[in-house]
Amino acid sequence: MNITQINTAILQGGWTNDQLTSMIDAIKFARARLTEQTKRNLRIGDNVNFNSTKLGQNVTGVVVKIAIKFVTVKTVSGLWRVPANMLTVIEDREFA
Repeated sequence: MNITQINTAILQGGWTNDQLTSMIDAIKFARARLTEQTKRNLRIGDNVNFNSTKLGQNVTGVVVKIAIKFVTVKTVSGLWRVPANMLTVIEDREFA
């Protein structure tokens, strides 16, 4: 099944509240696992990229702190507290 088929099945299905709650819990667990995996791969000093919803563009910076829920990234415009799952590590040669 692809994502479109899954979404269609959820929207058209006659799911019970318990079944929908179970799906939501599974998605939350998967997201938390991805966040932890991303945090394990991050190191202070890594160059990262993320899409800013405030600026509507990609922002590039350097990791200065890794906390429980957020990663602090130093950019030319200041410090940003960003959820780990929004970050992408980039190579040094790409960092401007």
